[in-house]
Amino acid sequence: MANPSGKDRIEEATTKAGHRAQEAATQVGHRTQEAASSLTHRAQEAGSNVAQQASHLAGQAKERADDALSSVGQGMSSLAGQVRQNMPQEGMLGQASSAVADRLRQGGQYLQEHGVSDIAGDMGSVVRRYPLPALCIGFGVGFLLGMALTRR
Repeated sequence: MANPSGKDRIEEATTKAGHRAQEAATQVGHRTQEAASSLTHRAQEAGSNVAQQASHLAGQAKERADDALSSVGQGMSSLAGQVRQNMPQEGMLGQASSAVADRLRQGGQYLQEHGVSDIAGDMGSVVRRYPLPALCIGFGVGFLLGMALTRR
């Protein structure tokens, strides 16, 4: 078989072409897998970055809300002191003004010491403990807001 026939040469060329096509297909498959893996990795990094930024912004918003609540608490405590100084100290009006000043001071102190998450937790427990009054208050506040917004 020193001199292969035409048929043998065609079979050999066909076999070589098939192997080359198979190698090319394998290489394309590997490159496709690498590209898909790279794309997946980039998408995961982008998602992680977005999640980190959202978490950071949420943290900043919470800090600002906590600072605002603390300022309101300081204002309430200051108002309690003014009520105590300027209102009568004796009689029925004195008792009422003292009770108002005490409640203002307690509310101010609560706002200064507790953050948004603590207040939300406390509100949730109050609603669970007293669902019907909470529902009525919610309807009432919604009604008043609706009236105020539609009259404009």
